[in-house]
Amino acid sequence: MEILGIAGSIRAQSFNRRLLAAARHELPDGVRLAQWDGLASVPPFDEDAEDGPVPPAVAELREAIASAASLLIATPEYNGSIPGQLKNALDWASRPRGAAVLAGKPVAVVGASPSPHGAAMAQGDLRRVLTTSGASVVGEPVVVGQAFRQFDEHDRLLDHELRAALAGVLVELTSRVVV
Repeated sequence: MEILGIAGSIRAQSFNRRLLAAARHELPDGVRLAQWDGLASVPPFDEDAEDGPVPPAVAELREAIASAASLLIATPEYNGSIPGQLKNALDWASRPRGAAVLAGKPVAVVGASPSPHGAAMAQGDLRRVLTTSGASVVGEPVVVGQAFRQFDEHDRLLDHELRAALAGVLVELTSRVVV
């Protein structure tokens, strides 16, 4: 079974990329996490473009989501909400209505931030956007605050409670997959 990981930050060394790496340490047996890194290439969503050829980065995103059993999205918090580029990609993935790759897809949301709040507001907004888009949002948010002190040199979470929460979300995410 494959989970597709998407980091909501396009920064190479982002805490949310590290959180996806930490998730690899907590995966249930037989589960693989593949990371999609094309976020920066997705053009702005444009309803006028829906009837024409789909931009290559959008086609890649849609194919990656469609082929994965489920999604794990790790989001930072920009100005109290979801990063614009992540929201833009989800807008593309939510279309066309009735046949979108997000429809019914199990998705878990986690987040890391240098603030003590661990991207909690962004996670709430992201869960709402995903639900409205037709995804099946599972698990409780995993809030990794003060992320600069939460990872070891192998990108494993240092806090045992956070590690257990992340593992629990991954188990719930994989249990929701319809085979």
